[in-house]
Amino acid sequence: MKSADTLETTPLPAGRSPKLEGRIRAWCHSLDRRKMSHWLFLMPYILILGVFSIFPILFSIYLSFHSWNPVEGLGAMQFVGVENYSFALEDPWLWKSLKNTFIMATASGLPQHLVALPMAYLLVQCHKWVRSFAMSAFFFPYIISGVVVALVFFNMFSPRTGIINQGILALAEWPLLQTMLSPLVAAMPVDWLNDVDLVQVSVSFVVFWKYTGFNIVIYTTGLMTVPEELYEAAKIDGANFWHRFRHISLPHLKPFIIFGATLSVIGGLQLFEEPFILTEGKGGPSQAGLTIANYLMRVGWEWLEMGQASAIAWILFIVIGIFSAINFLLLRGRD
Repeated sequence: MKSADTLETTPLPAGRSPKLEGRIRAWCHSLDRRKMSHWLFLMPYILILGVFSIFPILFSIYLSFHSWNPVEGLGAMQFVGVENYSFALEDPWLWKSLKNTFIMATASGLPQHLVALPMAYLLVQCHKWVRSFAMSAFFFPYIISGVVVALVFFNMFSPRTGIINQGILALAEWPLLQTMLSPLVAAMPVDWLNDVDLVQVSVSFVVFWKYTGFNIVIYTTGLMTVPEELYEAAKIDGANFWHRFRHISLPHLKPFIIFGATLSVIGGLQLFEEPFILTEGKGGPSQAGLTIANYLMRVGWEWLEMGQASAIAWILFIVIGIFSAINFLLLRGRD
Protein backbone atom coordinates (compact mmCIF):
# COMPACT_ATOMS: atom_id res chain seq x y z
CA MET A 1 0.00 0.00 0.00
CA LYS A 2 1.33 3.44 -0.90
CA SER A 3 1.67 6.06 1.77
CA ALA A 4 -0.01 9.46 1.61
CA ASP A 5 3.30 11.18 0.67
CA THR A 6 3.78 8.83 -2.27
CA LEU A 7 0.27 9.50 -3.47
CA GLU A 8 0.89 13.23 -3.41
CA THR A 9 3.78 12.90 -5.91
CA THR A 10 2.20 10.20 -8.06
CA PRO A 11 0.37 11.49 -11.17
CA LEU A 12 -3.31 10.69 -11.40
CA PRO A 13 -4.04 7.60 -13.47
CA ALA A 14 -6.19 8.11 -16.48
CA GLY A 15 -9.85 8.04 -15.66
CA ARG A 16 -9.47 8.76 -11.90
CA SER A 17 -11.24 11.89 -10.73
CA PRO A 18 -9.61 14.47 -8.43
CA LYS A 19 -12.47 13.92 -5.95
CA LEU A 20 -11.71 10.20 -5.64
CA GLU A 21 -7.99 10.96 -5.30
CA GLY A 22 -8.70 13.33 -2.42
CA ARG A 23 -10.70 10.67 -0.62
CA ILE A 24 -7.85 8.17 -0.97
CA ARG A 25 -5.33 10.65 0.43
CA ALA A 26 -7.63 11.48 3.36
CA TRP A 27 -8.09 7.78 4.13
CA CYS A 28 -4.31 7.19 4.08
CA HIS A 29 -3.70 10.10 6.44
CA SER A 30 -6.43 8.78 8.75
CA LEU A 31 -4.88 5.32 8.66
CA ASP A 32 -1.47 6.68 9.62
CA ARG A 33 -2.99 8.62 12.51
CA ARG A 34 -4.82 5.51 13.76
CA LYS A 35 -1.65 3.46 13.66
CA MET A 36 0.22 6.14 15.57
CA SER A 37 -2.50 6.37 18.21
CA HIS A 38 -2.36 2.58 18.72
CA TRP A 39 1.38 2.70 19.36
CA LEU A 40 1.00 5.68 21.68
CA PHE A 41 -1.51 3.77 23.82
CA LEU A 42 0.77 0.70 23.87
CA MET A 43 3.92 2.69 24.65
CA PRO A 44 3.53 2.80 28.50
CA TYR A 45 3.10 -0.97 28.64
CA ILE A 46 5.99 -1.56 26.23
CA LEU A 47 8.28 0.68 28.29
CA ILE A 48 7.34 -1.02 31.57
CA LEU A 49 7.73 -4.48 30.00
CA GLY A 50 11.10 -3.57 28.55
CA VAL A 51 12.52 -1.92 31.68
CA PHE A 52 11.21 -4.35 34.33
CA SER A 53 11.04 -7.66 32.40
CA ILE A 54 13.02 -7.89 29.18
CA PHE A 55 16.06 -5.86 30.28
CA PRO A 56 16.55 -7.73 33.62
CA ILE A 57 16.34 -11.08 31.80
CA LEU A 58 18.88 -10.10 29.17
CA PHE A 59 21.16 -8.45 31.75
CA SER A 60 21.00 -11.56 33.93
CA ILE A 61 22.11 -13.73 31.02
CA TYR A 62 24.94 -11.30 30.27
CA LEU A 63 25.90 -11.10 33.95
CA SER A 64 26.09 -14.89 34.33
CA PHE A 65 29.19 -14.86 32.12
CA HIS A 66 30.91 -12.14 34.17
CA SER A 67 32.39 -11.69 37.62
CA TRP A 68 30.95 -8.60 39.29
CA ASN A 69 30.83 -7.03 42.71
CA PRO A 70 28.03 -4.40 42.52
CA VAL A 71 29.65 -2.29 45.23
CA GLU A 72 32.59 -1.60 42.91
CA GLY A 73 30.41 -0.33 40.06
CA LEU A 74 29.90 -1.50 36.48
CA GLY A 75 33.56 -0.89 35.66
CA ALA A 76 34.55 -3.82 37.88
CA MET A 77 32.70 -6.32 35.69
CA GLN A 78 35.02 -8.91 34.16
CA PHE A 79 34.21 -11.55 31.55
CA VAL A 80 34.85 -15.11 32.84
CA GLY A 81 33.00 -17.22 30.27
CA VAL A 82 31.30 -20.31 31.70
CA GLU A 83 33.38 -20.24 34.88
CA ASN A 84 30.37 -19.22 36.99
CA TYR A 85 28.38 -22.18 35.72
CA SER A 86 31.19 -24.69 36.23
CA PHE A 87 31.85 -23.34 39.73
CA ALA A 88 28.16 -23.55 40.62
CA LEU A 89 27.82 -27.11 39.37
CA GLU A 90 30.85 -28.14 41.46
CA ASP A 91 29.63 -26.30 44.56
CA PRO A 92 28.47 -28.80 47.23
CA TRP A 93 26.27 -26.17 48.86
CA LEU A 94 24.28 -25.75 45.65
CA TRP A 95 23.59 -29.48 45.54
CA LYS A 96 22.68 -29.54 49.22
CA SER A 97 20.27 -26.63 48.81
CA LEU A 98 18.80 -28.28 45.70
CA LYS A 99 18.29 -31.52 47.63
CA ASN A 100 16.59 -29.63 50.48
CA THR A 101 14.38 -27.88 47.94
CA PHE A 102 13.29 -31.17 46.35
CA ILE A 103 12.48 -32.69 49.73
CA MET A 104 10.39 -29.75 50.91
CA ALA A 105 8.74 -29.27 47.53
CA THR A 106 7.64 -32.91 47.51
CA ALA A 107 6.64 -32.99 51.19
CA SER A 108 4.52 -29.86 50.80
CA GLY A 109 3.27 -30.26 47.23
CA LEU A 110 2.10 -33.86 47.06
CA PRO A 111 -0.12 -33.72 50.18
CA GLN A 112 -1.76 -30.56 48.82
CA HIS A 113 -3.28 -32.51 45.94
CA LEU A 114 -4.00 -35.65 47.95
CA VAL A 115 -6.09 -33.53 50.31
CA ALA A 116 -7.52 -31.10 47.74
CA LEU A 117 -8.94 -33.72 45.37
CA PRO A 118 -11.25 -35.57 47.80
CA MET A 119 -12.09 -32.33 49.61
CA ALA A 120 -13.19 -30.74 46.34
CA TYR A 121 -15.28 -33.81 45.50
CA LEU A 122 -17.03 -33.55 48.86
CA LEU A 123 -17.65 -29.81 48.45
CA VAL A 124 -19.37 -30.37 45.11
CA GLN A 125 -21.89 -32.60 46.88
CA CYS A 126 -22.71 -29.85 49.40
CA HIS A 127 -25.35 -27.15 49.17
CA LYS A 128 -24.34 -24.09 47.15
CA TRP A 129 -24.00 -21.69 50.08
CA VAL A 130 -22.03 -24.25 52.12
CA ARG A 131 -19.72 -24.81 49.16
CA SER A 132 -19.22 -21.08 48.59
CA PHE A 133 -18.41 -20.44 52.24
CA ALA A 134 -15.99 -23.39 52.44
CA MET A 135 -14.20 -22.40 49.24
CA SER A 136 -13.75 -18.85 50.54
CA ALA A 137 -12.42 -20.14 53.86
CA PHE A 138 -9.99 -22.55 52.20
CA PHE A 139 -8.81 -19.89 49.74
CA PHE A 140 -8.17 -17.28 52.45
CA PRO A 141 -4.64 -18.51 53.43
CA TYR A 142 -3.56 -18.25 49.80
CA ILE A 143 -4.24 -14.52 49.59
CA ILE A 144 -2.30 -13.78 52.78
CA SER A 145 1.27 -12.63 52.28
CA GLY A 146 3.79 -15.45 52.61
CA VAL A 147 5.84 -13.26 54.92
CA VAL A 148 2.89 -12.79 57.28
CA VAL A 149 2.11 -16.51 57.27
CA ALA A 150 5.74 -17.39 58.02
CA LEU A 151 5.94 -14.87 60.87
CA VAL A 152 2.75 -16.22 62.46
CA PHE A 153 3.96 -19.80 62.27
CA PHE A 154 7.39 -18.76 63.54
CA ASN A 155 5.71 -17.74 66.80
CA MET A 156 3.44 -20.79 66.78
CA PHE A 157 6.51 -23.06 66.55
CA SER A 158 8.14 -21.43 69.59
CA PRO A 159 9.38 -24.23 71.92
CA ARG A 160 7.94 -22.89 75.17
CA THR A 161 5.22 -20.39 74.30
CA GLY A 162 4.12 -21.61 70.89
CA ILE A 163 0.54 -22.76 70.45
CA ILE A 164 1.61 -25.96 68.65
CA ASN A 165 3.49 -27.40 71.63
CA GLN A 166 0.78 -26.20 73.99
CA GLY A 167 -1.87 -27.78 71.81
CA ILE A 168 -0.04 -31.12 71.75
CA LEU A 169 0.18 -31.10 75.55
CA ALA A 170 -3.53 -30.35 75.78
CA LEU A 171 -4.46 -33.09 73.31
CA ALA A 172 -2.20 -35.58 75.11
CA GLU A 173 -4.52 -35.39 78.11
CA TRP A 174 -7.26 -37.09 76.11
CA PRO A 175 -7.23 -40.85 76.78
CA LEU A 176 -7.59 -41.74 73.09
CA LEU A 177 -4.54 -39.68 72.08
CA GLN A 178 -2.21 -40.34 75.01
CA THR A 179 -0.44 -43.30 73.41
CA MET A 180 -0.11 -41.59 70.02
CA LEU A 181 1.30 -38.34 71.41
CA SER A 182 3.42 -39.78 74.21
CA PRO A 183 6.72 -39.59 72.21
CA LEU A 184 6.16 -35.88 71.53
CA VAL A 185 5.20 -35.22 75.14
CA ALA A 186 8.36 -36.96 76.32
CA ALA A 187 10.44 -34.72 74.02
CA MET A 188 8.84 -31.48 75.18
CA PRO A 189 9.60 -28.71 74.57
CA VAL A 190 9.96 -29.62 70.89
CA ASP A 191 12.17 -27.12 69.06
CA TRP A 192 10.58 -27.44 65.63
CA LEU A 193 12.78 -24.96 63.80
CA ASN A 194 16.13 -25.82 65.36
CA ASP A 195 16.00 -29.59 65.04
CA VAL A 196 17.68 -30.95 61.91
CA ASP A 197 15.01 -33.67 61.64
CA LEU A 198 12.04 -31.33 62.07
CA VAL A 199 12.88 -28.08 60.28
CA GLN A 200 12.01 -29.43 56.82
CA VAL A 201 8.78 -30.91 58.15
CA SER A 202 7.88 -27.56 59.73
CA VAL A 203 8.57 -25.56 56.56
CA SER A 204 6.67 -28.09 54.45
CA PHE A 205 3.66 -27.90 56.76
CA VAL A 206 3.52 -24.10 56.46
CA VAL A 207 3.65 -24.29 52.66
CA PHE A 208 1.01 -27.05 52.69
CA TRP A 209 -1.30 -24.96 54.89
CA LYS A 210 -0.97 -21.90 52.68
CA TYR A 211 -1.50 -23.44 49.25
CA THR A 212 -3.89 -26.38 49.76
CA GLY A 213 -6.91 -24.08 49.59
CA PHE A 214 -5.83 -22.81 46.19
CA ASN A 215 -5.86 -26.34 44.81
CA ILE A 216 -9.21 -27.06 46.47
CA VAL A 217 -10.72 -24.10 44.61
CA ILE A 218 -9.17 -25.26 41.31
CA TYR A 219 -10.49 -28.81 41.65
CA THR A 220 -13.91 -27.72 42.91
CA THR A 221 -14.27 -25.43 39.91
CA GLY A 222 -13.24 -28.27 37.63
CA LEU A 223 -15.72 -30.71 39.15
CA MET A 224 -18.54 -28.20 38.72
CA THR A 225 -17.99 -28.40 34.95
CA VAL A 226 -18.81 -32.15 34.90
CA PRO A 227 -22.36 -32.69 33.56
CA GLU A 228 -24.68 -33.97 36.29
CA GLU A 229 -26.23 -36.40 33.81
CA LEU A 230 -23.03 -38.48 33.84
CA TYR A 231 -23.30 -39.05 37.60
CA GLU A 232 -27.00 -39.88 37.34
CA ALA A 233 -26.37 -42.39 34.56
CA ALA A 234 -23.57 -43.98 36.58
CA LYS A 235 -25.86 -44.30 39.62
CA ILE A 236 -28.46 -46.05 37.49
CA ASP A 237 -25.78 -48.46 36.27
CA GLY A 238 -24.89 -49.26 39.89
CA ALA A 239 -21.64 -47.29 40.20
CA ASN A 240 -20.73 -46.52 43.79
CA PHE A 241 -19.09 -43.39 45.21
CA TRP A 242 -15.53 -44.52 44.38
CA HIS A 243 -16.38 -45.66 40.86
CA ARG A 244 -18.03 -42.33 40.04
CA PHE A 245 -15.00 -40.48 41.34
CA ARG A 246 -12.50 -42.76 39.56
CA HIS A 247 -14.18 -43.05 36.16
CA ILE A 248 -16.04 -39.74 35.83
CA SER A 249 -14.52 -37.06 38.03
CA LEU A 250 -10.81 -37.80 37.58
CA PRO A 251 -10.84 -37.94 33.75
CA HIS A 252 -12.66 -34.60 33.60
CA LEU A 253 -10.22 -33.12 36.12
CA LYS A 254 -7.16 -34.05 34.10
CA PRO A 255 -6.49 -30.52 32.72
CA PHE A 256 -7.00 -29.03 36.18
CA ILE A 257 -4.67 -31.59 37.78
CA ILE A 258 -1.96 -30.82 35.21
CA PHE A 259 -2.39 -27.10 35.86
CA GLY A 260 -2.33 -27.42 39.65
CA ALA A 261 0.57 -29.89 39.72
CA THR A 262 2.64 -27.75 37.37
CA LEU A 263 2.13 -24.71 39.60
CA SER A 264 3.12 -26.81 42.62
CA VAL A 265 6.33 -27.92 40.90
CA ILE A 266 7.26 -24.37 39.91
CA GLY A 267 6.34 -22.89 43.28
CA GLY A 268 7.99 -25.70 45.25
CA LEU A 269 11.31 -25.28 43.48
CA GLN A 270 11.19 -21.52 44.11
CA LEU A 271 10.54 -21.70 47.86
CA PHE A 272 11.95 -18.61 49.50
CA GLU A 273 9.87 -16.63 52.00
CA GLU A 274 8.73 -19.47 54.27
CA PRO A 275 12.14 -21.18 54.78
CA PHE A 276 13.96 -17.84 54.92
CA ILE A 277 11.80 -16.41 57.71
CA LEU A 278 11.32 -19.64 59.64
CA THR A 279 15.09 -20.21 59.75
CA GLU A 280 15.78 -16.49 60.31
CA GLY A 281 17.76 -16.37 57.08
CA LYS A 282 20.39 -18.76 58.42
CA GLY A 283 19.28 -21.96 56.72
CA GLY A 284 18.40 -23.78 59.92
CA PRO A 285 20.46 -26.44 61.74
CA SER A 286 23.11 -27.97 59.46
CA GLN A 287 21.59 -25.85 56.67
CA ALA A 288 18.69 -28.33 56.46
CA GLY A 289 16.25 -25.52 55.67
CA LEU A 290 18.39 -23.87 52.99
CA THR A 291 16.63 -23.83 49.61
CA ILE A 292 18.30 -23.03 46.31
CA ALA A 293 16.46 -19.69 46.16
CA ASN A 294 17.81 -18.81 49.63
CA TYR A 295 21.30 -19.88 48.57
CA LEU A 296 21.03 -17.76 45.43
CA MET A 297 20.15 -14.72 47.54
CA ARG A 298 23.04 -15.44 49.88
CA VAL A 299 25.54 -15.66 47.01
CA GLY A 300 24.28 -12.48 45.38
CA TRP A 301 23.52 -10.17 48.29
CA GLU A 302 25.67 -11.42 51.16
CA TRP A 303 28.75 -12.53 49.26
CA LEU A 304 28.19 -9.95 46.48
CA GLU A 305 28.97 -12.46 43.72
CA MET A 306 26.34 -11.32 41.24
CA GLY A 307 27.77 -13.30 38.35
CA GLN A 308 27.60 -16.58 40.26
CA ALA A 309 24.13 -15.73 41.53
CA SER A 310 22.93 -15.14 37.97
CA ALA A 311 24.40 -18.47 36.87
CA ILE A 312 22.60 -20.24 39.74
CA ALA A 313 19.38 -18.50 38.76
CA TRP A 314 19.61 -19.83 35.20
CA ILE A 315 20.50 -23.31 36.45
CA LEU A 316 17.36 -23.16 38.60
CA PHE A 317 15.38 -21.98 35.57
CA ILE A 318 16.56 -25.02 33.58
CA VAL A 319 15.77 -27.39 36.47
CA ILE A 320 12.26 -25.96 36.81
CA GLY A 321 11.72 -26.26 33.06
CA ILE A 322 12.86 -29.91 33.02
CA PHE A 323 10.71 -30.98 35.97
CA SER A 324 7.70 -29.04 34.72
CA ALA A 325 8.00 -30.82 31.36
CA ILE A 326 8.35 -34.21 33.06
CA ASN A 327 5.34 -33.47 35.25
CA PHE A 328 3.29 -32.43 32.21
CA LEU A 329 4.24 -35.52 30.20
CA LEU A 330 3.56 -37.91 33.09
CA LEU A 331 0.16 -36.45 33.88
CA ARG A 332 -0.93 -35.96 30.31
CA GLY A 333 -0.39 -39.62 29.41
CA ARG A 334 -2.30 -40.70 26.36
CA ASP A 335 -4.93 -38.39 24.94
